[in-house]
Amino acid sequence: MNKKAGRFSSRKWMSLILAGTLALGLAGCGSGGSANPGNTGNTGQGETENFNKEGLPIVTEPVTLKVLTMRWGNMGDTFTQNQWLKDLEASTNVKIEWQVVSSNDWSEQKSIMLASGTLPDIILGNQTFSDSDIVNNLSYFRPLDDYIDQYMPNLKAAMAETPELKKISTFPDGKIYSLPTRLPSRPKTKNQPVINKAWLDKLGLPIPDTTDDLYNVLKAFKEQDPNGNGKPDEIPYTETGLAPDFLNPFGITDINANSMLVKDGQPVFYPVSEEYKEGLKFANKLYTEGLIDKELFTQDATMTSAKQQNADAAIVGFSNQWTPDAVFGKWSDEYAMIPPIAGPDGKRYNPGNPNGMSFNRNEMLITSSCKFPEVAARWADQFYTNEASIQNFWGAIGTVIEKNDDGTYTLMDPPEGTSADAWYWEQSLRDFGPKYVSPAFEEKIVLNKEAGDGLKLEIDKLGSEYVTDPFPNVMYTAEEFQELPTLTTDIDSYVAALRAQWVTKGGIEEGWDAYVKKLNDMGLDKLMKIRTDAYNRYMSVD
Repeated sequence: MNKKAGRFSSRKWMSLILAGTLALGLAGCGSGGSANPGNTGNTGQGETENFNKEGLPIVTEPVTLKVLTMRWGNMGDTFTQNQWLKDLEASTNVKIEWQVVSSNDWSEQKSIMLASGTLPDIILGNQTFSDSDIVNNLSYFRPLDDYIDQYMPNLKAAMAETPELKKISTFPDGKIYSLPTRLPSRPKTKNQPVINKAWLDKLGLPIPDTTDDLYNVLKAFKEQDPNGNGKPDEIPYTETGLAPDFLNPFGITDINANSMLVKDGQPVFYPVSEEYKEGLKFANKLYTEGLIDKELFTQDATMTSAKQQNADAAIVGFSNQWTPDAVFGKWSDEYAMIPPIAGPDGKRYNPGNPNGMSFNRNEMLITSSCKFPEVAARWADQFYTNEASIQNFWGAIGTVIEKNDDGTYTLMDPPEGTSADAWYWEQSLRDFGPKYVSPAFEEKIVLNKEAGDGLKLEIDKLGSEYVTDPFPNVMYTAEEFQELPTLTTDIDSYVAALRAQWVTKGGIEEGWDAYVKKLNDMGLDKLMKIRTDAYNRYMSVD
């Protein structure tokens, strides 16, 4: 046997061994503790004597469900000690065997799991399985429409109040395979302009209001040593690549970084639009005069962060961010969020979602391996109450949240030396898992306006009225998923290459027609048909 064949064989055997290990670890889905719910030959079609359709407990005798979720890096499983989750186990008689995997290892583990077809009862968290994972393996997951109708009154009520939940969860075949979330106290805006206010004050400059104002401010930042260190080290604008947010004043708002927006109710591929062309002309003007980082298209995120958090002095003037403290480190106090910059048409545009940056699907799936899906469905429905949701987003009442006598809920301060966001991830499911907080209930949540989620809501007031309708988080068919990678890889690469060329060297007017023709030759019409079909399916969901 040659060495290459030997290496291949070793990898193959390792995969088979790991698959076998996963199969053993995940076997026995739905197995009970002291008893199984009813007839052990039942595959979940219909109710059993041990199952209670209403009220608590969900089952009279304890049942164990295996729940798998992915967590970032080395976050671990401390969230499983959330008091609400403990109380849920006691009140429902549904015992949870948590299987927490790290994002560091999950890609390979997921491939092996899907190849083997051996899955736990429940998959939790929208980062665990993607749209394509689900669509390309539909037989592994149960359609949930009937379970929602029969066993999930909390989710049904949420869908009635907020139709976006059903829209985002409906797959191309018209069925629902995964459960949605609406996170609490989320802003309408995504990123917004942030500027070094200390520099403005030192130079006696007002906050820029238009693109012309922005040009003048960036020029002053470049030429007048606003950080006062006697060095020409100021970088008026920097990012990793030309972020879509830089083009916001020109009517381009792209929260998904997929080159799509909605204009007059129709999907638009904006890299072939006049607005895009004008935005790149403006960027080229700034670049030519040294007002944009010369390393914009060659630096990675680590290099960008190093400039934003430069050790000796703040050196970055302007950017678009979620909050200043998320990127500028010890210099955060020098920066201020400002309203959206008005574009050449006199209008302001802010990326985000008028319904709130709060919706996701694929937060929970019930697999075909689960013997008792009605139990899993009723268990999942317990997450769709206001109090359950806030405790699974921040932490339990009494641990992270204080329930006040007047019916409001206040977030406690994190332990000294711990950031609020890190504490929430430690104490709760945070972004992952099913949740629903009604808009009316959000008024009862009291957040610190100077940090974290509360600060973002304060910042949100600057741009929320200018938020545009985004191209929605549409769903694609298995056939569309097969075509999309080739189309998007070629088209997106070409668009990125020409964007860098036109910003750094100019020539957009001379090269525009050939550029558009090239994109059409690469299949732009086919790409737009796929995305328009997906958009129309999304919009047709009642």
